[in-house]
Amino acid sequence: MRPLNNRTLTSYAGTAQMPRYNRADVTAGILHLGIGAFHRAHQAVYIDTILRDAPGWGILGASLRRADTRIALEPQDGLYTLAVRDGDMLRTRVIGSVLRVLDWAQNAQAILAAFADPNIRIISLTVTEKAYCRTPSGDDLDTTLPVIRDDLSGRGLRSVPGILVAGLERRRREGGGPVTVLSCDNLPDNGPTTGRVVRQFAQISNPDLVAWIDENVSFPASMVDRITPATTQTDIDVINDVTGLTDTWPITTEPFSQWVIEDDFAAGRPQFEAAGVQMVSDVRPFEVMKLRILNGAHSTLAYAGSLIGYEFVAEAMDDPVLSALLTQTVMNEVIPTLDLPPEDLAAYWDTLLARFANKSLHHRLDQIAQDGSQKLPQRLLAPIRENLSVDRPVTGLTFGVAAWIVWIQRRRTRGLALVDPMADQLTALIDQANGNTTDLVHLILEDSGLFEGLSADGRFSRQVTDHAIGLSTGGGVAPV
Repeated sequence: MRPLNNRTLTSYAGTAQMPRYNRADVTAGILHLGIGAFHRAHQAVYIDTILRDAPGWGILGASLRRADTRIALEPQDGLYTLAVRDGDMLRTRVIGSVLRVLDWAQNAQAILAAFADPNIRIISLTVTEKAYCRTPSGDDLDTTLPVIRDDLSGRGLRSVPGILVAGLERRRREGGGPVTVLSCDNLPDNGPTTGRVVRQFAQISNPDLVAWIDENVSFPASMVDRITPATTQTDIDVINDVTGLTDTWPITTEPFSQWVIEDDFAAGRPQFEAAGVQMVSDVRPFEVMKLRILNGAHSTLAYAGSLIGYEFVAEAMDDPVLSALLTQTVMNEVIPTLDLPPEDLAAYWDTLLARFANKSLHHRLDQIAQDGSQKLPQRLLAPIRENLSVDRPVTGLTFGVAAWIVWIQRRRTRGLALVDPMADQLTALIDQANGNTTDLVHLILEDSGLFEGLSADGRFSRQVTDHAIGLSTGGGVAPV
């Protein structure tokens, strides 16, 4: 079996699709922060598609937390295999759009230098919701976070807002010119949100930079969608056997992919449309649709399915009660909050049902369940607030909230780690409740800071409490 690298491209005769351009002609036009599995299954694939006609838009990747992506891709010259799975179908493609990967721990100065490079015209991000360091309400930069306090005091530079501000200051100082910062994370108004936390950080640390940002940096919103489970060793073995190439970290994903971007670029852009990207003037309807339908259903399924004992999305969707719960919730409680035609939204849900049922994707529920405190506000709490304001039902949505509370309680009682930026606070509340589910619901609603304006609403608190008691005693799997 031959190693995957540039040398194998010209003589490869196997079944995998190879890049349809000369990689030697490609230069970096995009700096991507957070080059994890999702970026490699999604944005990097779109860019790979357009490089034959636009070779100046290659990707320089930057890992901000771990070196594992750099370690895997460096010997492979940035190349990796994308494996699209659907039932028995497995289609492989080698992606060449990532030219190099740097990691922050070893290459911080090189990454900051890339910010200033005038050839870099887009700085894109997939860093997860928690990395934006927002307050529990999600509106502003949380200056109480230790990582933000350290960055502002000069004791370190580790937060995404801090790195963005440092990089943009370097670009301003060295005359790199205008640039676009493109968030591709699952948070509401991700473009304006990124711009807001960056400006707020800069206002404290470097006030003179704010005016330059206002004049030279755009923050378009975007919506991204492609289910991408974590790669397993079994996946690696199967993919390498199919391609005849040794790839230490291939990516598995589904056939479906969607990218919607607000067309607001400060320094030009590639013809994204040629790769199937939807360029629009307002991303919000698509963004809210995806957050509330796909991501909201995913979260409810992750917590409720895990409580029942399921491990993967597809097996949880085989549960007729859970499947019915999700469908009723989407149709009766989520679609009425959205600004797209109901028939289009119903068709979108039908597509999602088929995607969730894809048994060839081993999408772990515990992967989806992580960082719930950062995900629930936009996925479940926002439609709950809208429905309560006009006296619409919220039974299925409050069940999702209750399932999260019981799920974090169960992990604590079983001695399992809670992966969440609010883990310490939530663990303290669980310990304070001392096994009493009613008390725990009250404490989390009142003291977590996540439920402002909801905790005092009797309709909301009663439903969450009733669902949580049912789930914790095994007497209420789903409210249908």
